[in-house]
Amino acid sequence: MEGLMEDDEFKILPEGCVSSILSFTSPQDACKSSLVSTIFQSAADSDIVWERFLPVDYEDIVSKSNVRFKFSSKKELFLHLCNSLLIDGGRKSFRIEKSSGKKSFILSARDLQITWSNDPLYWHWASLPESRFSEVAVLRTVSWLEIAGKIKTQMLSPNTKYGAYLILKISERSYGLDSMPSEISVEGGNSQGSTTTAYLRLAREHARKQQMERLFYGNRMEMLKSRVVEGDGRVPSERDDGWLEIELGEFFEW
Repeated sequence: MEGLMEDDEFKILPEGCVSSILSFTSPQDACKSSLVSTIFQSAADSDIVWERFLPVDYEDIVSKSNVRFKFSSKKELFLHLCNSLLIDGGRKSFRIEKSSGKKSFILSARDLQITWSNDPLYWHWASLPESRFSEVAVLRTVSWLEIAGKIKTQMLSPNTKYGAYLILKISERSYGLDSMPSEISVEGGNSQGSTTTAYLRLAREHARKQQMERLFYGNRMEMLKSRVVEGDGRVPSERDDGWLEIELGEFFEW
């Protein structure tokens, strides 16, 4: 009886009013509220709610994709954008975080500044079926490794703490790159980012590979390794898609 009375009270409110209230929650909360009653279900699915959850520049983002798709509601569009969408000629990947509606981007290797990336002596460009991008940069050999990436902060969600990650794969046959810690830093806006170290080592190590590393790098390698073991550096973790990622740092977008 009490539940019936509560449902009757909600019937007094116009559906548009309920939708307006739900639009001030989150995508996750709106989906949960649709289970409360038929009134909430209809209100939670309305374009009023999901228009607010979409990024203000969603039309511009969608226009940058080569894929054209139709949607019957703003909720359908939102859920579609929760999957990766290639934009800017396939040089960036965009998606919406489903629970919060925050924007997330991945820059392709072509969108990064990689020292000597156009010199075939050091790098070559290849297609990998497991990559979301048409090309990846494959390191041959190099004496100086420097990779930088930039993104306009206006493209990001405001009032949000972001993490920057490097996504990579390390061949089982490689050696050297994952033996020496790298310096990493993240800067946002006018703020000066702090510098720390990252250790790009595979979890599965081959005994022969370890012997070669000791031969080439000796005590210097052991000294740098100890920094990471003692908590003075970062190590990569495996992603669900089979790639590795390592956090470079965090910044807050106002």
